[in-house]
Amino acid sequence: MDVKILTTLEFPKIIHRLSQHAATSLGKSIAESLQPVTDLEAVKKTLQATDEAYTADRLKGSAPFGGVVDITAPLHRARIGGTLNPEELLNIAATSRGGRRVKKHISVLHEDNPIPMLQHIAEQISEHKQLEDAIFECIDDQAEVMDSASAALASIRRELRNGESRIREKMDQMIRSSSVQKMLQDSIVTLRNDRYVIPVKQEYRSHFGGIVHDQSGSGATLFIEPEAIVAMNNKLRELKAGELREIEKILQKLTALASDYVEDLIFNLDLLGQIDFAYAKARLAHGMKATLPRMNDRGFLKLKRGRHPLIAADQVVPIDVELGNQYTAIIVTGPNTGGKTVSLKTIGLLSLMAMSGLFVPAEDGSQLCVFDAIYADIGDEQSIEQSLSTFSSHLKNIIRILGTMTSKSLVLLDELGAGTDPAEGSALAIAILEHVHAMESRIVATTHYSELKAYAYNRKGVINASMEFDVATLSPTYRLLVGVPGRSNAFAIAERLGLKRSIIEHARGEVSEEDQRVENMIASLEENRLGAETERQTAESLRREMETLRARHEAERLRFEEQKEKLLLKAQDEAREAVAKAKREAEQIIADLRKLAMEEGASVKEHKLIEARRKLDEAAPELQKAKKGGTKTAAKTAKIEAGDEVTVYSLNQKGTVVEIHGSDATVQLGIMKMKVALDDLELLKGAAAAKTQQPKQAASLKRSKEENFKMELDLRGENLEEAILEVDRFLDEAFLSGLAQVAIIHGKGTGVLRTGIQQYLRKHSHVKSFRLGNYGEGGVGVTVAELK
Repeated sequence: MDVKILTTLEFPKIIHRLSQHAATSLGKSIAESLQPVTDLEAVKKTLQATDEAYTADRLKGSAPFGGVVDITAPLHRARIGGTLNPEELLNIAATSRGGRRVKKHISVLHEDNPIPMLQHIAEQISEHKQLEDAIFECIDDQAEVMDSASAALASIRRELRNGESRIREKMDQMIRSSSVQKMLQDSIVTLRNDRYVIPVKQEYRSHFGGIVHDQSGSGATLFIEPEAIVAMNNKLRELKAGELREIEKILQKLTALASDYVEDLIFNLDLLGQIDFAYAKARLAHGMKATLPRMNDRGFLKLKRGRHPLIAADQVVPIDVELGNQYTAIIVTGPNTGGKTVSLKTIGLLSLMAMSGLFVPAEDGSQLCVFDAIYADIGDEQSIEQSLSTFSSHLKNIIRILGTMTSKSLVLLDELGAGTDPAEGSALAIAILEHVHAMESRIVATTHYSELKAYAYNRKGVINASMEFDVATLSPTYRLLVGVPGRSNAFAIAERLGLKRSIIEHARGEVSEEDQRVENMIASLEENRLGAETERQTAESLRREMETLRARHEAERLRFEEQKEKLLLKAQDEAREAVAKAKREAEQIIADLRKLAMEEGASVKEHKLIEARRKLDEAAPELQKAKKGGTKTAAKTAKIEAGDEVTVYSLNQKGTVVEIHGSDATVQLGIMKMKVALDDLELLKGAAAAKTQQPKQAASLKRSKEENFKMELDLRGENLEEAILEVDRFLDEAFLSGLAQVAIIHGKGTGVLRTGIQQYLRKHSHVKSFRLGNYGEGGVGVTVAELK
């Protein structure tokens, strides 16, 4: 791609922004050398890498590039046998460790959110933990070789510290001496040429023995190494020389180890640079609120609310443009400062960005094309040195474009034909457009010439466009209107500014009838467009409202279905539990009946018990077809009297009425008697008919809990014999009702009633245990029995 074209379309400014998002010098270097690609598959791959990095950055943030630096130069020196310094070795270890972290970060992210391209790059990063550990064990974070790097270095440094300590002690004794203090400028110990000295006044030089290493600027102070510590300083210097030699050995050893991995580490640098570059593109996309464009090589582009990325977000006006489907050329007309050039640059720059693997600042669904080249003639290309006019400069550039463009090129021409006679300029512009159109190149051109409006109107594959202008405010709106040619608006502007109407009318008379018709046609088109735009916005608003309502209704419907399903499942579970509980209780009743039959000698036939169990199984409710309503269907047609045969609704059991007590009746159910409300009975046979029947010894029981049954029995005032009978009846009814615990109120009194009842409870088959009432339950006046 021509560098001049890239500069014209301001592509280098995008590159500069991109490089600022790179975390390493490796990624920055790749970003700065970025160029548009003309191969569709290659562009799709680079966009996929950007998309994956965009997703990764959104989910987990940037990869951990900390410590990664460009170590290419130190690695080359290590390869040819040079010795690396501690800082270079530390950078090698830190970069190797950083590569491992990046590899792990992407691998973990790939498991939950597949990013195959980044994963493919990251998995090629080689790991060299042995090299890292060797370097980190010898060099600290300040790039200093540590004592632990070798035993010899530790020994030398230990001697150095001891030697320095002895010298300081010796010199501290000297400067504390009163005879020496008067000769010193300051009572301090300092260093000159790596040797310990003290500051001595110039006049005492002859009285103070030693070696002078330096003097102050004024000459009043001499820095003298006392004779007493010369030998100690010499020893110290020898130790430091030994330290340097030992450090050199350590560095050579580490360099030799690093040289074994030079090729792997250089390859790692390239991989890390690619990953950093992908993340830089992702962060640029985040900053621009850009989206992934769909790419093609058919010469088709469609921008949805495309924005120029270098204009502030609160100032840029989005454009909608389509090119390469029904028409291959767009002619944009309109006044200056209306935004024609910005629209031209937006189309070109966004195409370059997409061809470079960058997201573009446009709405989702935008499409861009991979052109073999993009050509642009935009701005003032006048060359003073070549003495070329504006027209000549533009024409020379256009000639170069016409000589190199192909059918797969995008041509952008600003102010085509300007700078010369209008008649000749417009004719030349039409001829150039016709040539480019015949070559089937894609072209977007801006112009002032009204003749080009008619050309675009009459030529197939060419369409007019204009920049919207608000006559009311005398200012452009910078909106690109495809399909509507631009108006000059000169008369309207002049009238708004206060020019006399007579002058304006005279000017209108100078305009040819044909031009006047064109202007009237454009005005009509503009009026129709505004009306259609208003209707479109109204329809769009209604559509969005309907979509919102539809989405809300759909959500409510789904929520209702989900709630209904949950309630149904809950009801089914509760019904199953109720049936299971009833079956357990029925099995217990049947077992009790068998036991009672054996004890009382009654005959409870086995086949009837089996039939009762079968009927209980069949009583399981049809859960999906449950209906409301009770089970009582028969109406009572006659008065119930003692001796009548009846059905007890709540127990689904037949029995014989023993006696009537107001609204209650005592009913004989097989071997048991129960007190039942008259409303719970249905007459089967009268007393006379019942006498001709043999009494039944057993019955099929289906047990359910009696809703009105009380959990306590009050026996106060009763004698013991009557109380025992009442307790027996009460316990049978409580057991049949499925109660786990009952209370028997006998009062405190003499204790005879309490003692007798408790003795009876010890022997009763339904009683598991009993106790006196607690505080709040009646105390010793109540016995609480727990049933089996």
